[in-house]
Amino acid sequence: MKCESLDVWKRSCRISVEIYKYFKESKDFSFKDQITRSSLSIASNIAEGWEKNGAKEKNRFLTIAKGSIAELITQIYIGIEIDYIKKDTGFKWIKELNEIHKMLNGLKNYLNEGNNEK
Repeated sequence: MKCESLDVWKRSCRISVEIYKYFKESKDFSFKDQITRSSLSIASNIAEGWEKNGAKEKNRFLTIAKGSIAELITQIYIGIEIDYIKKDTGFKWIKELNEIHKMLNGLKNYLNEGNNEK
């Protein structure tokens, strides 16, 4: 099974695209770089991990993706507070990231039950 077939990967890609588009015109290059990189890291780590052999390696990258979610949520909250991100947009992203986090937990549970395909 390729990563492209995983709904969690698709949703992670989608939110990264949204964030890149939202910050396309941002002049704060430091913040823009940090928030876009953490958004990109989620789907990238899911993809990299899913190509690894064995549940242990897959789990390691899924855990890294979960860390990137926490990082991104933090940056969104800060972005809202400093008026870089509209509240409704930021909270929509946070809701989606929490759903992606739950999906990653489910995928990790699936792997830990020994149902992983190579």
